[in-house]
Amino acid sequence: MLVIVGYLVVVAGVFGGFALSGAHLGALFQPLELMMIGGGAAGAFFVGNSSKAVKASLKAIPTVFKGSKYTKASYMELMALLYELLGKMRKEGLMSIEGDVERPAESPIFSKYPKITADHHVVEFMTDYLRIMVSGNLNAMEIENLMDVEIETHHHESLIPAHVLTKVGEGLPAFGIVAAVMGVVHTMESVGAPPAELGIMIAHALVGTFLGILLAYGFVGPLGSLLEQKAEESSKMFQTIKVTLLASLNGYAPAMAVEFGRKALNSTERPGFSELEEHVKQKR
Repeated sequence: MLVIVGYLVVVAGVFGGFALSGAHLGALFQPLELMMIGGGAAGAFFVGNSSKAVKASLKAIPTVFKGSKYTKASYMELMALLYELLGKMRKEGLMSIEGDVERPAESPIFSKYPKITADHHVVEFMTDYLRIMVSGNLNAMEIENLMDVEIETHHHESLIPAHVLTKVGEGLPAFGIVAAVMGVVHTMESVGAPPAELGIMIAHALVGTFLGILLAYGFVGPLGSLLEQKAEESSKMFQTIKVTLLASLNGYAPAMAVEFGRKALNSTERPGFSELEEHVKQKR
């Protein structure tokens, strides 16, 4: 929603100011200039990226028009799920959660937390390390190193669409200049035309530069920044799981392990201690 509002503000500010200055908006409507800029940028997008990067970027673009799924409520669900799993392990032994870990879709514990089970990346990350904890073959330091490697890999993959869109945005002003130069070339070909016609041709050519810069800094560039922020948010969920499980491995009780995880959250999504405690009790 904020993306659409932002775009409307950009359009209103730029084109509204142009119109209020007494200029005619029709002069900016140059579909051929847009075709040259858009076509050049689209071609460079496909040439400069692997098929994996292209698919990831096309899949990520629609998500910018949706709100973040990593909200305070989702983190509270995560904390409650971890508390319940760790509590079961502490009371009934490590092997008691084997069925939950191996078949989370059928687990009565996981089924209480649909917001978490809807994200298969989070479920897979959590169950993988709970499975390792159950096996007992690795110590806390070894598991932490393994978690760090996986989180870094996930973060790198999540940033690919952001980097791709940022590169496309950086190239748009150059394609705008290309369109403008081609317009100037066309103008020079018509040097014998009346001055009024030459002035219109030059104005059309300059629109190419304008559109390239506007698309870069008003539309495409901000999307790259937003996707980068979303990638940071997704990594925070994994970091929270990591801190909580490591605290449990180091001998802390489930309530304290969850408190470690709560402290890892950003202040904007972090629930209060009493708020989280009440939520966990309700879920149990």
